[in-house]
Amino acid sequence: MKAVELRTLSVEELKKRLTDEQQSLAHLKFQLSTSQLESPIKVRSVRRDIARLKTAIREREMAPQKGAAA
Repeated sequence: MKAVELRTLSVEELKKRLTDEQQSLAHLKFQLSTSQLESPIKVRSVRRDIARLKTAIREREMAPQKGAAA
């Protein structure tokens, strides 16, 4: 998932993807703890996707405030 792709989505879509990714991370962590996960790198990529989603959501929240402060 690229940051450029995220900027084209609405806030509702971003929040939906965030919850999906968080659920995916929970499943991956469970698989990791039971030694069923094939590639531990998947955990890192999902965590980074979550960070990108949170950043995009926060950018949208801060955008109206930037205009008011100027």
